[in-house]
Amino acid sequence: MSRIHLLPDILASQVAAGEVVERPASVVKELVENSIDAGARTVETIIRRGGISLVRVVDDGCGMDRDDALLCLERHATSKIRSAADLAAIATLGFRGEALPSIASVSRFRLTTREPGAIAGSEIIVAGGKIDAVRDGGEAPGTQIEVRSLFYNLPARRKFLRSENTESRNVEHQLYLQASAHPEVAFVFVREERVVFQLPATRSLKERVRDLHGAELVDRLLALEPAARSGIEISGLIGAAGLSRQTRTQQLVFVNGRAIESPVLNAALREGYHTTLMKGQFPVTFLFLTLDPAAVDVNVHPSKREVRFRDPAAVREAVVAAIRKTLEGKRADWQEQFRAPNETTLEPAERIEHLPEMADPGGTSAVSSPFERTSFEVAGRDSARPSTKLARPAMDPVEQRDVQIAQDGVVPPKRDRHFQIIGVLNKLYVLMENANGLVLVDQHAAHERILFEELRRRMEEKGVPSQRLLLPQTFDLPPRDAEWVERNLRTLQKMGIGIEPFGAQTFRIDSLPTFLETSDAGAFLREVIDGLRTVSNSSSALRLGEDMIAKTVCRHAVKANDPLRYAEVEKLIRDLLECELPYCCPHGRPTMIQISHLELEKKFGRKT
Repeated sequence: MSRIHLLPDILASQVAAGEVVERPASVVKELVENSIDAGARTVETIIRRGGISLVRVVDDGCGMDRDDALLCLERHATSKIRSAADLAAIATLGFRGEALPSIASVSRFRLTTREPGAIAGSEIIVAGGKIDAVRDGGEAPGTQIEVRSLFYNLPARRKFLRSENTESRNVEHQLYLQASAHPEVAFVFVREERVVFQLPATRSLKERVRDLHGAELVDRLLALEPAARSGIEISGLIGAAGLSRQTRTQQLVFVNGRAIESPVLNAALREGYHTTLMKGQFPVTFLFLTLDPAAVDVNVHPSKREVRFRDPAAVREAVVAAIRKTLEGKRADWQEQFRAPNETTLEPAERIEHLPEMADPGGTSAVSSPFERTSFEVAGRDSARPSTKLARPAMDPVEQRDVQIAQDGVVPPKRDRHFQIIGVLNKLYVLMENANGLVLVDQHAAHERILFEELRRRMEEKGVPSQRLLLPQTFDLPPRDAEWVERNLRTLQKMGIGIEPFGAQTFRIDSLPTFLETSDAGAFLREVIDGLRTVSNSSSALRLGEDMIAKTVCRHAVKANDPLRYAEVEKLIRDLLECELPYCCPHGRPTMIQISHLELEKKFGRKT
């Protein structure tokens, strides 16, 4: 007796529906995408009981005639593709022809549609995959689809649904994604007969984000300058340095108008925001990529949330370059905040109390001031720990004059400056005044950023100093890791790692960076491999070593309670403003906080 047999059509449809229809939000996603593909300018979504009882999507798109309306309920019937060549370059949101028949097979389904100019439309009623009625309909031009009693004929699947509130939030999140991806389309969302949001069509993404998330968030977003690289156009809005979330809920990425999730783009965002976010935080992004449909494969997963890129390295590098350029490009605007509106009318602060430096027995300052720079000497064979050399560079005559005046307890007369230093709070926070109000500067975080960028630049020019191990270590790697190490030996050596092949899939390490403290060279190299694999090809070979650099400069930057003279404070601020990313320290903490005049007036009750 044969053990293999064909499944009935209804059962086969229900099995297929499990891949496409996971929950009410999946139904909304498929129906809204069909509406957008149909050229709709307004999409209205109505749900009850989290979408379990009712999902209704109404659009004003092109509509369908009677034949197309019946055919769209057949499996693999679609107007989006016609050949294998079309499948390799999908330019629409839907294309498989599975969504409507899958939804109809697990619900009580009603479709009404009418083409513009048609005298009458069509109405089709389906229950559990079987057509019950086909008749004329009198709805407005466009398409209206009702999905009632979702999974009524699959009680096992229905038991896995979450609470009604949870399912409603999932539906709302899906509509947020679609509305963000298509600001030119008006969206209406009604839940339990209550209008949750009503979004008009807008001309820009910024207006749509303001409607969805509020003006406060929009004010902290930076517009990506539209740029094309390797055939990839990148645009959208990204959070300024310091704006982050503990999850990826507001890290939205769209490829050709489709909301997607991609490890490649997640790694690119992390690299683009490198040293500007605290560990464990995620940026806020509304990132849009437009590229040739043939360069991206969306036919990877039934939900179409995952995609594959033909050239993932080019995509990653384009995203990293766009984000870094935007963050660094805002430096000029950020610096302009510290220019007084009429500098000739501003008088310098009356006095900053001078606290003398504490001298150590060797006669050198115990405080690493902004004038001092950390330089790492290349350790010899017998060196066990890196040495540091603190030196105060020669100052120009004007700076020497300011230091001498500051030592006498007098603040020097104001020169052409972008800010006015008021004083130092708690021997840690520098108080300044600019055109916008009060500015607080964390002297430790600021000095960390200054030293970090200088040390990184020096290492990129001269290489990382290394020290030899007393006993070289050998270790084995899996085949794929071994092949990667062989291809990147020069990169690893530039990072101060003395490594060479020592047999099949075996390597020997005889030196490590001087400022690295580790007892397991093999474990360290495995971390290097995992880290560098997520770094774009155009990035610095020292990118992974930046974490070690950040820890090093943290030890040498000025600390809380370290007294600084006026000239030192002034030079600290000036050096900070010249940094590539002056907004935050290498660990992602802010270096400056602006308190506007409006905030101060509200605190004192002058304004409400």
